[in-house]
Amino acid sequence: MKRIFVFLIFLISCVVYSQTTEKTLLIRDANTNLPIEDVVVFIAKTKQSFVSNKEGEVLLSLKSPSTIQITHFAYQSETVRSISLKEGKNTILLKPNINDLDDIVITKQHPQKILKSLIENSIKKLTIPARLKVYSREFFKLNGSYSYFNDGLINFQLTGQPKKIKTDILVEQNRFYGLMGDENLEDVLGYNLNNIMGNYYEFKYLNPLLEKSALKDYDFLIKSSAKNSQNYIMTAKPVDDVKDVLDEFTIVYDYKHKVIIEASSNLSQATILRNDFKTFNGKKTYKSNFKTIYKLLDNDYYLISSKEEIGFEKTNKGKVKDIQVTNYLITSNFSKKGYTFKAEDIYKDKTLYNKKNNILSNYWEVSGLVSTDEEEKIILSLQDK
Repeated sequence: MKRIFVFLIFLISCVVYSQTTEKTLLIRDANTNLPIEDVVVFIAKTKQSFVSNKEGEVLLSLKSPSTIQITHFAYQSETVRSISLKEGKNTILLKPNINDLDDIVITKQHPQKILKSLIENSIKKLTIPARLKVYSREFFKLNGSYSYFNDGLINFQLTGQPKKIKTDILVEQNRFYGLMGDENLEDVLGYNLNNIMGNYYEFKYLNPLLEKSALKDYDFLIKSSAKNSQNYIMTAKPVDDVKDVLDEFTIVYDYKHKVIIEASSNLSQATILRNDFKTFNGKKTYKSNFKTIYKLLDNDYYLISSKEEIGFEKTNKGKVKDIQVTNYLITSNFSKKGYTFKAEDIYKDKTLYNKKNNILSNYWEVSGLVSTDEEEKIILSLQDK
Protein backbone atom coordinates (compact mmCIF):
# COMPACT_ATOMS: atom_id res chain seq x y z
CA MET A 1 0.00 0.00 0.00
CA LYS A 2 2.85 2.35 0.84
CA ARG A 3 4.41 1.80 -2.60
CA ILE A 4 1.07 2.39 -4.30
CA PHE A 5 0.58 5.61 -2.32
CA VAL A 6 4.05 6.90 -3.29
CA PHE A 7 3.39 6.01 -6.92
CA LEU A 8 0.07 7.88 -6.90
CA ILE A 9 1.72 10.98 -5.42
CA PHE A 10 4.37 10.83 -8.14
CA LEU A 11 1.74 10.36 -10.84
CA ILE A 12 -0.35 13.30 -9.60
CA SER A 13 2.76 15.50 -9.49
CA CYS A 14 3.60 14.59 -13.10
CA VAL A 15 0.06 15.42 -14.23
CA VAL A 16 0.07 18.76 -12.40
CA TYR A 17 3.43 19.84 -13.82
CA SER A 18 2.59 18.62 -17.34
CA GLN A 19 -0.39 20.97 -17.49
CA THR A 20 0.25 24.37 -18.98
CA THR A 21 -0.36 27.21 -16.56
CA GLU A 22 -0.67 30.87 -17.47
CA LYS A 23 0.80 33.69 -15.41
CA THR A 24 0.47 37.40 -16.18
CA LEU A 25 3.25 39.82 -15.33
CA LEU A 26 2.66 43.57 -15.07
CA ILE A 27 6.12 45.12 -15.25
CA ARG A 28 6.41 48.64 -13.86
CA ASP A 29 8.98 51.26 -12.96
CA ALA A 30 9.67 51.07 -9.21
CA ASN A 31 9.86 54.88 -8.94
CA THR A 32 7.00 56.02 -11.16
CA ASN A 33 4.81 52.87 -11.24
CA LEU A 34 4.50 53.41 -15.01
CA PRO A 35 4.47 50.37 -17.33
CA ILE A 36 7.74 49.43 -19.04
CA GLU A 37 7.70 48.37 -22.69
CA ASP A 38 10.20 45.99 -24.36
CA VAL A 39 11.21 44.12 -21.22
CA VAL A 40 12.57 40.68 -22.15
CA VAL A 41 11.22 37.84 -20.01
CA PHE A 42 13.22 34.63 -20.49
CA ILE A 43 12.15 31.19 -19.26
CA ALA A 44 15.42 29.46 -18.37
CA LYS A 45 14.16 25.87 -18.61
CA THR A 46 12.51 26.07 -22.03
CA LYS A 47 14.54 29.01 -23.40
CA GLN A 48 11.31 30.77 -24.37
CA SER A 49 11.31 34.54 -24.70
CA PHE A 50 8.50 37.00 -24.10
CA VAL A 51 8.47 40.79 -24.51
CA SER A 52 6.29 43.26 -22.63
CA ASN A 53 3.86 45.44 -24.59
CA LYS A 54 3.13 49.16 -24.13
CA GLU A 55 1.09 48.33 -21.04
CA GLY A 56 4.04 46.45 -19.52
CA GLU A 57 2.10 43.20 -19.75
CA VAL A 58 3.52 39.73 -20.38
CA LEU A 59 1.47 36.52 -20.55
CA LEU A 60 3.54 33.43 -19.73
CA SER A 61 2.65 29.85 -20.63
CA LEU A 62 4.51 27.49 -18.28
CA LYS A 63 4.56 23.72 -18.52
CA SER A 64 6.91 23.15 -15.58
CA PRO A 65 8.62 25.17 -12.81
CA SER A 66 11.47 27.39 -13.96
CA THR A 67 13.49 30.45 -13.07
CA ILE A 68 12.45 33.55 -14.99
CA GLN A 69 14.93 36.25 -16.00
CA ILE A 70 13.56 39.77 -16.46
CA THR A 71 15.84 42.23 -18.25
CA HIS A 72 15.81 45.72 -19.75
CA PHE A 73 18.94 47.74 -20.44
CA ALA A 74 17.64 50.76 -18.48
CA TYR A 75 16.70 48.75 -15.38
CA GLN A 76 18.28 46.39 -12.89
CA SER A 77 17.64 42.77 -13.87
CA GLU A 78 15.39 40.57 -11.76
CA THR A 79 15.13 36.79 -11.41
CA VAL A 80 11.99 35.13 -10.02
CA ARG A 81 10.84 31.55 -9.70
CA SER A 82 7.64 30.62 -11.48
CA ILE A 83 6.29 28.80 -8.42
CA SER A 84 6.35 32.11 -6.53
CA LEU A 85 3.93 33.66 -9.03
CA LYS A 86 0.26 33.60 -8.16
CA GLU A 87 -2.60 32.86 -10.52
CA GLY A 88 -3.77 35.98 -12.30
CA LYS A 89 -1.73 39.16 -12.39
CA ASN A 90 1.67 39.65 -10.75
CA THR A 91 3.26 43.09 -10.50
CA ILE A 92 7.03 43.19 -11.00
CA LEU A 93 8.80 46.42 -10.05
CA LEU A 94 12.11 47.19 -11.75
CA LYS A 95 14.60 49.70 -10.39
CA PRO A 96 16.12 52.12 -12.92
CA ASN A 97 19.87 51.83 -13.37
CA ILE A 98 20.29 54.97 -15.49
CA ASN A 99 20.20 58.45 -14.01
CA ASP A 100 21.67 61.91 -14.56
CA LEU A 101 24.95 60.83 -12.96
CA ASP A 102 25.87 58.31 -15.64
CA ASP A 103 29.57 58.44 -16.46
CA ILE A 104 30.69 59.58 -19.89
CA VAL A 105 33.16 57.07 -21.28
CA ILE A 106 36.34 58.62 -22.66
CA THR A 107 37.84 56.52 -25.45
CA LYS A 108 40.97 56.77 -27.56
CA GLN A 109 39.03 55.68 -30.64
CA HIS A 110 36.22 57.70 -32.16
CA PRO A 111 32.83 56.11 -31.35
CA GLN A 112 32.27 55.54 -35.07
CA LYS A 113 35.29 53.20 -35.16
CA ILE A 114 34.03 51.46 -32.03
CA LEU A 115 30.61 51.01 -33.65
CA LYS A 116 32.15 49.58 -36.82
CA SER A 117 34.10 47.06 -34.74
CA LEU A 118 30.97 46.21 -32.73
CA ILE A 119 28.95 45.52 -35.88
CA GLU A 120 31.68 43.33 -37.38
CA ASN A 121 32.08 41.33 -34.20
CA SER A 122 28.32 41.01 -33.64
CA ILE A 123 27.82 39.65 -37.16
CA LYS A 124 30.51 37.03 -36.52
CA LYS A 125 28.99 36.07 -33.14
CA LEU A 126 25.40 35.62 -34.34
CA THR A 127 24.49 31.94 -34.23
CA ILE A 128 24.16 30.47 -37.72
CA PRO A 129 22.76 27.99 -38.67
CA ALA A 130 19.72 28.49 -36.46
CA ARG A 131 15.96 28.33 -36.44
CA LEU A 132 13.82 31.11 -34.99
CA LYS A 133 10.17 30.43 -34.24
CA VAL A 134 8.76 33.92 -34.67
CA TYR A 135 5.43 35.58 -34.07
CA SER A 136 4.90 38.26 -36.74
CA ARG A 137 2.30 40.99 -36.45
CA GLU A 138 1.57 43.98 -38.69
CA PHE A 139 -0.91 46.84 -38.64
CA PHE A 140 -1.64 49.04 -41.66
CA LYS A 141 -3.28 52.45 -41.39
CA LEU A 142 -4.60 54.36 -44.41
CA ASN A 143 -5.67 58.01 -44.18
CA GLY A 144 -6.05 57.80 -40.41
CA SER A 145 -8.05 54.54 -40.31
CA TYR A 146 -6.80 51.02 -39.64
CA SER A 147 -7.44 49.08 -42.84
CA TYR A 148 -5.43 45.86 -42.63
CA PHE A 149 -4.03 43.53 -40.02
CA ASN A 150 -2.10 40.30 -40.26
CA ASP A 151 -0.16 38.06 -37.96
CA GLY A 152 1.37 34.61 -38.13
CA LEU A 153 3.58 31.99 -36.55
CA ILE A 154 6.65 31.65 -38.74
CA ASN A 155 9.84 29.62 -38.71
CA PHE A 156 12.88 31.42 -40.08
CA GLN A 157 15.62 28.93 -40.89
CA LEU A 158 18.92 30.77 -41.18
CA THR A 159 21.88 29.25 -42.97
CA GLY A 160 24.95 30.50 -44.81
CA GLN A 161 27.74 32.76 -43.66
CA PRO A 162 27.89 36.24 -42.09
CA LYS A 163 26.82 38.87 -44.65
CA LYS A 164 25.55 36.04 -46.88
CA ILE A 165 22.62 34.78 -44.85
CA LYS A 166 20.08 32.53 -46.55
CA THR A 167 16.57 32.62 -45.09
CA ASP A 168 13.99 29.86 -45.62
CA ILE A 169 10.52 30.75 -44.35
CA LEU A 170 8.00 28.15 -43.21
CA VAL A 171 4.57 29.49 -42.19
CA GLU A 172 2.79 27.43 -39.54
CA GLN A 173 -0.32 29.54 -39.02
CA ASN A 174 -1.55 32.96 -40.07
CA ARG A 175 -4.57 35.22 -40.24
CA PHE A 176 -5.37 38.33 -42.26
CA TYR A 177 -8.21 40.81 -41.81
CA GLY A 178 -8.80 43.87 -43.93
CA LEU A 179 -11.10 46.16 -45.84
CA MET A 180 -10.77 45.09 -49.46
CA GLY A 181 -12.72 48.03 -50.96
CA ASP A 182 -11.28 50.21 -53.70
CA GLU A 183 -7.78 50.31 -52.24
CA ASN A 184 -5.14 48.11 -53.82
CA LEU A 185 -2.94 45.93 -51.66
CA GLU A 186 0.07 47.47 -53.38
CA ASP A 187 -0.50 50.50 -51.17
CA VAL A 188 0.01 48.38 -48.06
CA LEU A 189 3.77 48.11 -48.54
CA GLY A 190 4.26 45.63 -45.70
CA TYR A 191 7.75 44.82 -44.45
CA ASN A 192 9.51 42.25 -46.62
CA LEU A 193 9.83 38.95 -44.74
CA ASN A 194 12.39 37.69 -47.24
CA ASN A 195 15.07 40.23 -46.37
CA ILE A 196 14.07 41.42 -42.91
CA MET A 197 16.25 38.88 -41.08
CA GLY A 198 19.20 39.72 -43.31
CA ASN A 199 18.76 43.38 -42.36
CA TYR A 200 18.74 42.56 -38.65
CA TYR A 201 21.59 40.03 -38.77
CA GLU A 202 23.81 42.39 -40.76
CA PHE A 203 22.80 45.51 -38.77
CA LYS A 204 22.03 47.37 -42.01
CA TYR A 205 19.91 49.97 -40.21
CA LEU A 206 23.08 51.30 -38.58
CA ASN A 207 24.87 51.88 -41.91
CA PRO A 208 24.20 55.67 -41.94
CA LEU A 209 26.42 56.00 -38.87
CA LEU A 210 29.33 54.33 -40.67
CA GLU A 211 29.41 56.81 -43.55
CA LYS A 212 32.16 59.43 -43.66
CA SER A 213 29.58 62.24 -43.52
CA ALA A 214 28.37 60.96 -40.14
CA LEU A 215 31.53 62.34 -38.52
CA LYS A 216 30.33 65.91 -39.15
CA ASP A 217 26.57 65.29 -39.11
CA TYR A 218 26.35 63.51 -35.74
CA ASP A 219 27.37 64.04 -32.14
CA PHE A 220 28.47 60.69 -30.74
CA LEU A 221 28.46 59.95 -27.00
CA ILE A 222 29.13 56.82 -24.94
CA LYS A 223 27.82 56.43 -21.39
CA SER A 224 28.00 53.79 -18.70
CA SER A 225 26.13 53.14 -15.48
CA ALA A 226 27.63 51.96 -12.21
CA LYS A 227 24.56 49.80 -11.66
CA ASN A 228 25.00 48.03 -15.01
CA SER A 229 28.73 47.88 -15.58
CA GLN A 230 28.56 45.36 -18.42
CA ASN A 231 26.54 47.48 -20.85
CA TYR A 232 27.55 50.76 -22.46
CA ILE A 233 25.14 53.06 -24.27
CA MET A 234 26.18 54.87 -27.45
CA THR A 235 24.02 57.68 -28.77
CA ALA A 236 24.32 59.52 -32.08
CA LYS A 237 22.26 62.68 -32.53
CA PRO A 238 22.25 65.09 -35.49
CA VAL A 239 24.19 68.29 -34.86
CA ASP A 240 22.19 71.50 -34.54
CA ASP A 241 23.07 72.94 -37.94
CA VAL A 242 22.78 69.77 -40.04
CA LYS A 243 21.12 70.47 -43.40
CA ASP A 244 19.19 67.25 -43.75
CA VAL A 245 16.50 65.23 -42.01
CA LEU A 246 18.32 62.49 -40.09
CA ASP A 247 17.66 59.79 -37.51
CA GLU A 248 18.68 59.70 -33.86
CA PHE A 249 20.34 56.42 -32.82
CA THR A 250 20.83 54.52 -29.57
CA ILE A 251 23.03 51.42 -29.40
CA VAL A 252 23.32 49.35 -26.21
CA TYR A 253 26.27 46.99 -26.23
CA ASP A 254 28.01 44.48 -24.00
CA TYR A 255 31.49 45.99 -23.91
CA LYS A 256 33.08 42.86 -22.42
CA HIS A 257 31.88 40.56 -25.23
CA LYS A 258 31.79 43.39 -27.79
CA VAL A 259 28.31 42.61 -29.12
CA ILE A 260 25.21 44.75 -29.66
CA ILE A 261 22.33 44.03 -27.26
CA GLU A 262 19.89 46.62 -28.55
CA ALA A 263 19.79 49.04 -31.47
CA SER A 264 17.17 51.67 -32.20
CA SER A 265 16.58 54.83 -34.19
CA ASN A 266 13.92 57.49 -34.54
CA LEU A 267 13.46 60.11 -37.22
CA SER A 268 14.68 63.32 -35.59
CA GLN A 269 11.70 65.66 -35.18
CA ALA A 270 14.09 68.56 -34.58
CA THR A 271 15.65 68.13 -38.03
CA ILE A 272 12.20 67.80 -39.60
CA LEU A 273 11.22 71.18 -38.13
CA ARG A 274 14.45 72.77 -39.37
CA ASN A 275 14.23 71.28 -42.85
CA ASP A 276 11.47 69.37 -44.60
CA PHE A 277 10.04 65.87 -44.72
CA LYS A 278 12.53 63.11 -45.45
CA THR A 279 11.76 62.11 -49.02
CA PHE A 280 12.36 58.66 -50.56
CA ASN A 281 11.17 57.89 -54.09
CA GLY A 282 8.50 60.57 -53.96
CA LYS A 283 7.30 59.58 -50.46
CA LYS A 284 7.42 62.23 -47.75
CA THR A 285 8.30 60.39 -44.55
CA TYR A 286 7.30 62.02 -41.26
CA LYS A 287 7.78 58.98 -38.97
CA SER A 288 10.37 56.23 -39.16
CA ASN A 289 11.77 54.18 -36.32
CA PHE A 290 13.02 50.73 -35.48
CA LYS A 291 14.21 48.79 -32.44
CA THR A 292 15.93 45.40 -32.32
CA ILE A 293 16.83 43.41 -29.21
CA TYR A 294 19.37 40.56 -29.19
CA LYS A 295 20.20 37.93 -26.58
CA LEU A 296 23.62 36.59 -25.67
CA LEU A 297 23.20 33.26 -23.86
CA ASP A 298 26.35 31.23 -23.25
CA ASN A 299 27.67 30.68 -26.79
CA ASP A 300 24.40 31.57 -28.51
CA TYR A 301 23.60 35.04 -29.81
CA TYR A 302 20.37 35.72 -31.68
CA LEU A 303 17.51 38.14 -32.36
CA ILE A 304 14.84 38.37 -29.65
CA SER A 305 12.52 41.00 -31.08
CA SER A 306 12.09 43.84 -33.53
CA LYS A 307 9.65 46.66 -34.03
CA GLU A 308 9.46 48.96 -37.04
CA GLU A 309 7.15 51.87 -37.76
CA ILE A 310 6.88 54.12 -40.77
CA GLY A 311 4.52 56.93 -41.68
CA PHE A 312 4.58 58.78 -44.99
CA GLU A 313 2.52 60.68 -47.54
CA LYS A 314 2.29 59.23 -51.03
CA THR A 315 0.97 61.18 -54.03
CA ASN A 316 -0.60 59.24 -56.88
CA LYS A 317 -2.59 60.84 -59.72
CA GLY A 318 -2.99 64.05 -57.73
CA LYS A 319 -4.32 62.26 -54.64
CA VAL A 320 -2.37 62.23 -51.39
CA LYS A 321 -2.53 59.11 -49.26
CA ASP A 322 -1.33 58.98 -45.68
CA ILE A 323 0.10 55.53 -44.92
CA GLN A 324 1.34 54.11 -41.61
CA VAL A 325 2.69 50.60 -41.04
CA THR A 326 3.72 48.99 -37.73
CA ASN A 327 5.49 45.63 -37.71
CA TYR A 328 6.53 43.39 -34.81
CA LEU A 329 8.64 40.23 -34.72
CA ILE A 330 9.05 38.21 -31.50
CA THR A 331 11.29 35.14 -31.27
CA SER A 332 9.46 32.77 -28.93
CA ASN A 333 11.83 29.83 -29.48
CA PHE A 334 15.44 29.53 -30.63
CA SER A 335 17.06 26.31 -31.80
CA LYS A 336 20.23 25.24 -33.58
CA LYS A 337 18.42 22.22 -35.00
CA GLY A 338 17.04 22.83 -38.48
CA TYR A 339 13.80 21.68 -40.04
CA THR A 340 13.58 19.08 -42.77
CA PHE A 341 11.28 20.36 -45.48
CA LYS A 342 10.54 20.30 -49.18
CA ALA A 343 11.34 23.20 -51.50
CA GLU A 344 7.65 23.77 -52.20
CA ASP A 345 7.02 24.34 -48.47
CA ILE A 346 9.10 27.52 -48.47
CA TYR A 347 7.05 30.71 -48.34
CA LYS A 348 8.39 33.20 -50.90
CA ASP A 349 5.92 36.10 -50.79
CA LYS A 350 7.04 39.32 -49.15
CA THR A 351 4.18 39.49 -46.64
CA LEU A 352 1.39 37.29 -45.28
CA TYR A 353 -1.29 39.48 -46.88
CA ASN A 354 -1.85 37.16 -49.84
CA LYS A 355 -1.72 33.90 -47.89
CA LYS A 356 -5.00 32.17 -47.11
CA ASN A 357 -5.91 32.17 -43.43
CA ASN A 358 -4.69 29.04 -41.65
CA ILE A 359 -5.78 29.08 -38.01
CA LEU A 360 -5.24 25.81 -36.13
CA SER A 361 -4.99 27.27 -32.62
CA ASN A 362 -5.09 30.59 -30.79
CA TYR A 363 -1.36 30.96 -31.40
CA TRP A 364 -1.44 34.71 -30.72
CA GLU A 365 -2.25 34.01 -27.06
CA VAL A 366 1.11 32.29 -26.55
CA SER A 367 3.02 34.34 -29.10
CA GLY A 368 5.38 36.09 -26.72
CA LEU A 369 3.69 39.47 -27.26
CA VAL A 370 0.32 40.29 -25.73
CA SER A 371 -1.94 42.68 -27.63
CA THR A 372 -2.77 45.88 -25.80
CA ASP A 373 -6.45 46.72 -25.24
CA GLU A 374 -6.28 49.25 -28.08
CA GLU A 375 -4.67 46.74 -30.47
CA GLU A 376 -7.25 44.10 -29.58
CA LYS A 377 -10.05 46.50 -30.46
CA ILE A 378 -8.45 47.16 -33.86
CA ILE A 379 -8.11 43.44 -34.58
CA LEU A 380 -11.70 42.69 -33.58
CA SER A 381 -13.09 45.61 -35.62
CA LEU A 382 -11.32 44.40 -38.79
CA GLN A 383 -12.26 40.78 -38.11
CA ASP A 384 -15.95 41.68 -37.83
CA LYS A 385 -15.83 43.42 -41.22
